[in-house]
Amino acid sequence: MLHRPLALASGLTVGDYALWNWSLAGNREILALISGLLLTPLAIAFVWLLVLSVMRLLAHTAQRPRSRQAAARRRTQPVGEPALGGESPWEDERAAASSSSKLAA
Repeated sequence: MLHRPLALASGLTVGDYALWNWSLAGNREILALISGLLLTPLAIAFVWLLVLSVMRLLAHTAQRPRSRQAAARRRTQPVGEPALGGESPWEDERAAASSSSKLAA
């Protein structure tokens, strides 16, 4: 996952906020108006990207234990044992071969 959009949005938001404060302190009304109008959409975009990043992080950490459990289950399972308690694939092949030999006879 790339963090560039979040870093870019946060940098632009902080920079625009600094420009807005500087222009208000220096009695630059036009620049303060422009940067103030741009500050709201930038802040909304920053918060949206931050929420998306947190949700992705939560989803990633929620999926990680399941994959670890499955890998541990595969490592501890004896060779030749069925994966989930069903019949092994070799038994299915033997049953199919015996039924086809009965049809041929």
